[in-house]
Amino acid sequence: MASEGTGTPAGGGAAGPAAPAPPDLRTVLLSRRYLRLLLVCGVLGVPIALACFFFVSFQHQLQHWVWESLPEAVGYDRAPWWWPLPALLLAGLILAPIVTRMPGGGGHVPVHGLGGGRPLGPKDLPGVVLAALATLPLGVVLGPEAPLMALGSGLALLVVQFARRAQEPKATAMLATAGSTAAISTILGGPVVAAVMVVEAAGFGGPQLVAVLLPCLVASGTGALVFTGFGDWTGLSVGALALPNVPPNVKPDAGDFLWGIPVAALVALVVAGAHRIGYGTETWTGRHKARRTVAVAVAVGVCLSAYAVITGRNPQEAALSGQAALGQLAADPQSWSVGALVALVVCKGLAWGISLGALRGGPIFPSVLLGGATAMAFSGLAGLGPTPALALGITAAAAVVTRLPLTSAVLTTLLLGGDAYDQMPLIVLSSVVATVVGQLVNPPEPKPQPVRG
Repeated sequence: MASEGTGTPAGGGAAGPAAPAPPDLRTVLLSRRYLRLLLVCGVLGVPIALACFFFVSFQHQLQHWVWESLPEAVGYDRAPWWWPLPALLLAGLILAPIVTRMPGGGGHVPVHGLGGGRPLGPKDLPGVVLAALATLPLGVVLGPEAPLMALGSGLALLVVQFARRAQEPKATAMLATAGSTAAISTILGGPVVAAVMVVEAAGFGGPQLVAVLLPCLVASGTGALVFTGFGDWTGLSVGALALPNVPPNVKPDAGDFLWGIPVAALVALVVAGAHRIGYGTETWTGRHKARRTVAVAVAVGVCLSAYAVITGRNPQEAALSGQAALGQLAADPQSWSVGALVALVVCKGLAWGISLGALRGGPIFPSVLLGGATAMAFSGLAGLGPTPALALGITAAAAVVTRLPLTSAVLTTLLLGGDAYDQMPLIVLSSVVATVVGQLVNPPEPKPQPVRG
């Protein structure tokens, strides 16, 4: 206890100056600087959403051309088993100079998550966009979420530079976060999932959390008008992660938890094991990066072709982000044999793990298909069924990759719609179990660095 009337602690020694008390939430929210930040975020939400719309739409068009139109043009009714080999070779040849010579190396190495532990500035955007649009449609087993977030934050930081506000690091960081939130909300079902992700990933609470969250909600909320429509305008349609058809809803029973919890742990082990492959790939491509990037891309192509040879099915099911295949699995699970599901998990899991350490894209979408397919392989167990299996598989996989259990549970709920309501207890428990298992298997990620302008 300090002596009365002095600044000296009881233990002796001079006390330093008292730290200023942080401003209360009311003062922060009503300050002119913060209100101006909210206005800027609201204005930025629409152009960022439009940029993301054209990005995703162009990527889908290229993907359709590579995997459907081009095979039909050369006389095939679908992509043949060998189709991934030249496609992924081309992807590697395109990506090699991007990762070695362009600023930012084409984006984060996806094995480290969406943020990658280091910031990307506006000067890195050309490489990020080129790497995503030129390689993801060719069959790289990664999603568009990381490039979208980089695009959103980069565009927001460009505004900071034009406005000459880069000397305000806190405002810069919040504006970049709001931009990436507006971008990721376009494919995660809207502002709610993106906002929950910000809340959970922030790692702090109280007034500071509210101050960071509000700009993100404003930017993603105004950006969502581009897709939901406004007045007589019906809005633009983008290929968001959604499941229009899912298995019939069922009430949970003892079998769901008897089988579901161990299956959720198994899903976590499968996804975490595949994820660890990415660390090995990253280490291996640390030297001779250009040549080994091409070799990694070819190895991914071999995995995809192996799936087609083993199952006799379309190699496109194992390629790409897995969004379309997840929709097919949810709509008609009976069309997949257990053997086909196992082959999908093994081949796509290897391809995804290899891609994580050297190629460019997002890690979440393919993992969701891996989790769903792994769990659906056990859906025939007495008392489980396809609906709870799909719910727990998606949740467990997302929880392992994102390390955000609440975000994963909310994402699964929105994906399954009304059919997820009765599965909420299993979804929540699966998220918790998978998060713990993932922490035991995967190494800790480095803390993200401050965003630069």
